[in-house]
Parts: sequence; structure tokens; C-alpha cells
Amino acid sequence: MSRQLSIGKRHLQSWLRYHSSQQDDNTGVPAIVDLAAMRDVMAKLGCDPYQINPLIPVDVVIDHAVRVDVVRSHDALDKNMELEFDRNKERFGFLKWASTAFHKMQVFPPGSGIVHQVNLEYLARVVFNADGIMYPDSVVGTDSHTTMINSLGVAGWGVGGIEAIVAMLGQPMDMVLPGVVGFKLSGMLRDGVTATDLVLTITQMLRKHGVVGKFVEFYGVGVGELSLPARATIANMSPEYGASMGFFPVDHVTLDYLKLTGRSNETVSMIEAYLRANNMFVEHHEPHTERVYSSYLELNLIDVEPCISGPKRPHDRVPLKEMKSDWHACLDSRVGFKGFAVPRECQDKVVKFDFQGQPAEIKHGSVVLAAICSSTNTSNPSVIVGAGLVAKKACELGLEVKPWVKTSFTHGSAVTREYLKHSHLQDYLNQQGFHLAAFGCATCVGNSGDLDESVSAAITENDIVSVAVLSANRNFEGRVHPLTRANYLASPPLVVAYALAGTVDIDFEKEPIGHGKDGNEVYLRDIWPTNEEIEQVVKSSVLPHMFTQTYESIKRCNRRWNELRVPGEAAALYPWDPSSTYIRKPPYLEGMAMSPPSRPRSVRDAYCLLNLGDSVTTDHISYSGSITPGSAAAEYLRAAGVADRERLGSYGGRRGNDEVVVRGAFANARIVNKLMNGKVGPKTVHVPTGEELCVFDAAIKYKSEGHNMVIVIAGAEYGSGSSRDSAAKGPMLLSKDKWPNYVGPVYIQG
Repeated sequence: MSRQLSIGKRHLQSWLRYHSSQQDDNTGVPAIVDLAAMRDVMAKLGCDPYQINPLIPVDVVIDHAVRVDVVRSHDALDKNMELEFDRNKERFGFLKWASTAFHKMQVFPPGSGIVHQVNLEYLARVVFNADGIMYPDSVVGTDSHTTMINSLGVAGWGVGGIEAIVAMLGQPMDMVLPGVVGFKLSGMLRDGVTATDLVLTITQMLRKHGVVGKFVEFYGVGVGELSLPARATIANMSPEYGASMGFFPVDHVTLDYLKLTGRSNETVSMIEAYLRANNMFVEHHEPHTERVYSSYLELNLIDVEPCISGPKRPHDRVPLKEMKSDWHACLDSRVGFKGFAVPRECQDKVVKFDFQGQPAEIKHGSVVLAAICSSTNTSNPSVIVGAGLVAKKACELGLEVKPWVKTSFTHGSAVTREYLKHSHLQDYLNQQGFHLAAFGCATCVGNSGDLDESVSAAITENDIVSVAVLSANRNFEGRVHPLTRANYLASPPLVVAYALAGTVDIDFEKEPIGHGKDGNEVYLRDIWPTNEEIEQVVKSSVLPHMFTQTYESIKRCNRRWNELRVPGEAAALYPWDPSSTYIRKPPYLEGMAMSPPSRPRSVRDAYCLLNLGDSVTTDHISYSGSITPGSAAAEYLRAAGVADRERLGSYGGRRGNDEVVVRGAFANARIVNKLMNGKVGPKTVHVPTGEELCVFDAAIKYKSEGHNMVIVIAGAEYGSGSSRDSAAKGPMLLSKDKWPNYVGPVYIQG
């Protein structure tokens, strides 16, 4: 590693010393709630509360609050945003207060895009110039996909809220110097192969190689053949392949992207000069001294083929040509990451139902949700334009998406709207039901909204394994939608194609997607655009002024945000509202004194609360999706006056309320607890009586009986994923004295 060109020890130390912090609202709200609570403690101890203040730039982008309720409508964006503000007024008011109460903190209002994209297109400096002192840009973010910025040559990764607070308050980030995996790319992608196909291939390779806790650096002449947005797609999924970073050093492609997105020529020249002077600028086609890495991987881009990943994990890649056989194998196999255990005699069952007055039908493998999402792919104009061209060709041939497929398009950047409008491709996407529904992270974080009641009934009453196809980065069970047991990650053009086909039980090479208006069979190859077609549209429609005008108007033109009332504006202490169900003063610092707390207790006479298997992610531990009626969280909200099912919201959206966080611990609808003997869901067995209870109620019952400790048994990769902060807080809150019967959990992992 001493001869490493881009990620050397000297540079790593610099990055860990100088950094900024970025947060989305799902993970940012609880972090800022903690900061506000720390100010209260400072005041109570007789200290100056203003000592709790960020010492580095903090950017908060409100991007996880929107839900896809309204689709297939020209006013879907406006209606979904109206609902977003109505549901989240307390959260948004709190964040607006924070922007006035804390120094160096700016908040981007709802509708700005997703935090990774705003960082990529607008916020990232690449090189800081602080009063003549220059150093490399770096960032820590409370969203695990902060790594997207690695594509721009910026060191950055996701951290928990507590770690983010430490960084904000000026403390260094201590870490063991990680191993660096060198990933050499050669060749170039074939015609018809997308950046999504590439990242799913890389994700599978790196998961197999094992890169947890390591940095990955991409190098080789193949890197020079990738656009910056393609690199961003790869860097974005660093958490899915397990690495802390997926890094691309700065080259001419990086500089061209900075100019495209509105950075001044003077700034770009300064960045290039600084990086060249420090041997951190790369010319991929020039000869280099062989680099020294901890380990090596290599991929010729010409070997990448069209693919999707699923049905339950991002690294379970399936070549498109093998999808039909793989799907049938999943139906046959026992329940697991690649199995649903559907009896052979039931696999061809067709369920007919009435959908809004017209006949409809679904079966195992039917696509009921198709979403072009913001998190991974809307940074990449090529795949978005590709989706638009697929829709255009389908419209011209007379193909239509079935009306019972819930289609949506949530943009990661407002710039996307501009170039789709300029190229007229949004018109064709609209005809296929992919109207603009939101600027933000929605379906990819579980805010996919309800399916039509008739579709939901057809699925639940007939135990149908229905499917979601989405251009996101995660497809863990229960994350996308409670009723889609199979979830596949795909490129935006393939999302449109599968929506048109209406099923994943199809061999695109041999079977038609449908029949055109002339009655002839239409195959995927008939509507798939060439790379040249895509490039022509990108060059003529993605223009620099779109970026500058978009970001100049983000804050000025958001009427709802500008009219939002701010509680205690600019006050040092936040005026907590005891009746709020979104923002509550947290209990984590209760009883805090100047002396350290006592040592933890030993584990004695503990019962097993949960017995979990491998790959239990933070999605299982601290569920972020919709709060379902009848759950412990829903019952708490009902008692607090939230009676309307539509206003229950999501666990992620209510993480500023510890009462919801504690009830959301292990509340994922698809969690598998071995104590339940094959039953899937957020329940457990009270061991002394054999009674089946939700996890929260079981924890309460144990303590009421005097059993003050419980154990959670988990397998490999427990706690992988994002939102580590909430995944720690939820179980910890179960141990507070206010839940007077619980001290655990104690984790046994193996």
C-alpha cells in the first residue's frame, strides 16, 4: 500500500482530518434531534449550549419523506409533494429550525433531489481551498450510499448518526487502516449493455471476493471508457458489495463532468493543478508503475452481459438469458434467499379479478410494481434516456403497460426533468405510466405506497408470489413493499421492459413481450435502443445550463418550504412539543452527569428473544418501511391520536420519536425468527409460556416477570446495511427503565 497512487496512507490521514457531513432526512433527523438534546443537557449542567455546534459544513437534504401515493397522472409530483408536506410538517419545521439554530448547517428542502445526487452535481468541491490552504475534499454521510461521491475522486462513506455527530463536533474519526482491493477494468461495454448490468456484475464479484471493511479502487484503461455517471452507479452500490468505498481517482472524464454540471473553468483548473502537483491525477491510457494492493480483481468490460439481481439480495445476479429458468428454480426451492417453496401443482395458477371495472389477472411472477428509482440510476442520463427510448419504441409499436401494474418514476435530480422534457422522451414515459412522481428516495426505501385494493386482495387471498422490478440498489425482503415477495434490481430500460411484459417468467430472447397494433409479435430486441441512439440524445439534451439553473432555484422557488412555520426560530434550545408524534426529546442522555456511568452488568439467566440466521440487515433490525395497522407502533400512534391509516407514515420518517424507534425494532414483515418454526414476520415466542407475541410486547412481558435480560442470536453479516444508528438505538431503547422489564439485548453472533 505504500506505493498506492490514489489511496495512500498520507492521503487517508488528510481525508479523516478534513471532512464535511451530509445527511438525508431519515437518518439526519435523529442525529439533529440528538444534537438538540445535547444542547439541553449542556444548559442543565450550567454550560453554554452554543458549544454544541458543527465545526465543519453540514448539508441536510430532505429526500426520504416522500411516498408514491399518486401515480400515472400529470399532477402526481404536485399531489405527492402536497401529501409529503402535510404528513411531515413537524419534521420539516424542526429541520428548518436547525438551519437557523446551528452554524454551518444548510438544509435543502423537499423536492431538491436525493442527497448523493445533489452532492455529485452541486455540493462536492473535490479540492477545498480554505484561505489559501488546499486539501482534498472528503465527506461522511448518514446514508450508506454516500459512497456515490467516490466516483468524483472524493473520499466518502456512510456512518451512523452518532459517528456523524462526532465528526460535526470536530472530533477525528479513528479507524483501522483498511486493506485496499485493486479492481482492474479493461476493454469497453458491448452495445446494449448498461452501467446497471456492470454494477450488478461487480457487486457479485466483490461479494464473492470479500471486501467488508475494505476500500476498493478501480483502475486500468477500462476506467477511462466509463462515463462519470457510470462510475457513480458503481460507487453508489459500495454498501451492497460490502466495501467502505468504491473509489475512482480524478481524470479528464472527472473534469469534463465538473464543467458540465456548472463548476467554473477557474475552479476546475485549480482542481487539476492541485491534484497533478500531488501526483493524484490519473491518465488511464499512459503507462504506470504496477500498483501494490492488498488483493486484486480484474474484469474485461466486454464480458459484461445484460442481467438483473434478485429476488431477495443485490448480489444474487441473474443473466437475462437465464431469468426464466432461474425464476422456476426459485419457485421450486425451499424458502430462502433464492426460494419460495411453491408446490408444483400451484405454480401455474392464474388469479382473475376486477380492476377498476375491467378484467385483470395475475399469477406467480407477475410484475405488480415497476419503479424507476432515484438512488442508483437517475445520476446516469444514459440509462434514463435508454428507458425513454424503450418507452418511445413501445408506444410506436402499440405496446402498453397493463393498468394494474403500479408504475412510477422518482427522480434523484431535478435536472433529469429538464433533459427528458428537452428530448420529449417524458411524453412517451407518461404514455406507459411512468409519470414523474417525486424528487427523492421513495420506492427504494420502502415508500412505494399502496397497491390498488383489488391487486392487494388478489395477492394475499391467493398467496401469490408477486414481483417488483426497480432500478434501485437494495431488494431485501420487506423493503420495497410488504406484498412483493420477489424484488429484482434492473436497469431503467429493463424496468420499462418488464412492466410491458407484466411478468418475470419470460425469456426475452425467445418470447415476445406482446403484440403490436399490427398484430405482430414484438420482442425486446425490437424496442431496445443502440448505444449510438442513446448517446445522440444525451449529447443534444443534457446541457450545462440545466444544472446551474436548477440549483440556483432550488430554495428560492419552493413555496411550501418558504411558508413553513419555524418553531423557536434561531433559539439555542428547541421547544419540544410533548404531543408531537414525529419529534420528541430522546431519552438517551437522561441522567447524564459529569462522571462516567457504571460498568455494564453480566449476563445471567437470560431468555432468547430472537434466534436469527445469516444476513440479518439493518432493514430487519430497524425497519424503515410503512407502519402497518395493528403493529405496536400503530397502536402507540392510535393512542396518541393518529387514527387515520394514511397518516401512520413510515418507521424511517418517525425516527425522531424514540417511542416509534423502540417499537420498530425487529418489526420487518419478512424477518425470520427460528423460534417461530417457519412462520415469517415480526413476532417471537415468550419461552416460559409458549405465547406468540410481537417482539416489543415480548420484551415488556419478560421484564414484568422479573427476567431482566434477553439474548438475540444472529448469524453471519448481522447488522450489514445502512441506518446503523437506528439499528443500535431500537434494541437499546428496549432496555430503558421506562420499559421496566428489559436490560438486553445481548447479541451472540456466529
